[in-house]
Amino acid sequence: METNKRKLLLVDDDPSLLETLGDFLMFEGYEVLCAASGEDALVKMRAFQPDLIILDMGMPGMGGTGFLDRITQPDGVPLYPVLVLTARASMAEYFADKQISGFIAKPCDPSDLLMEVSRILFMSPADGRHAASQRVVRRLVIGEGDAALRETLRREFTLAGFEVEVCATGPETLEACITLKPHAVVMRLELDGMSADEVVGMLHRLPGARQIRAVVYGMDLPEAQLEHVANLDIPQSGMIRDLTVNTILDRTMAVTGGAA
Repeated sequence: METNKRKLLLVDDDPSLLETLGDFLMFEGYEVLCAASGEDALVKMRAFQPDLIILDMGMPGMGGTGFLDRITQPDGVPLYPVLVLTARASMAEYFADKQISGFIAKPCDPSDLLMEVSRILFMSPADGRHAASQRVVRRLVIGEGDAALRETLRREFTLAGFEVEVCATGPETLEACITLKPHAVVMRLELDGMSADEVVGMLHRLPGARQIRAVVYGMDLPEAQLEHVANLDIPQSGMIRDLTVNTILDRTMAVTGGAA
């Protein structure tokens, strides 16, 4: 039956490879969804819930490494099994702390790819969609006054596997942290009603909220008040100078590394 087909997400920036391998794998009985970039794959992955992701590493944009970083949980296990396609032999160190299901060199013989896909799927559960449905979701509160940036952060963190609550002011951010007890709070230094250092200070005084990790950005913006920077009681690793979304994402991933 159609519903029994195992799902493959094929991620590569080469249109001819997507077409050739996609058609081949569909002919072999798999349901295949293609993505032309890491960014495209993140968007498609959540609704598709693949049994296996076949991932090219050498793509523009966030590339394979950026995509893999986004879907890898703190224990090194990706949300879904990943078969890496790569022509680069110098990435052993990058993969050292990630539990990849398999590797195959590019260019690859379709029959070799099929054998590796079959092996990985045989070793993977056919029901629960791997870690995505089995692991604890990291909860995150975002405090950001700018609506456009707030929506961007909400979208990017959701795609990265977080359960996100967004707030527009300092008091709203504090209340959400107290109510939801997230793994982390990510916020702009200067928020209406209460700055980030005040939010962090209040959380540190509440026994049930002291464990919430904090990432604060916008430290070097013209709006940043030196008093607020000086009073911010969080590790240096949680402080970000500007509003670069990828930096905020990466730093939050690191800060929440042991939280999930």
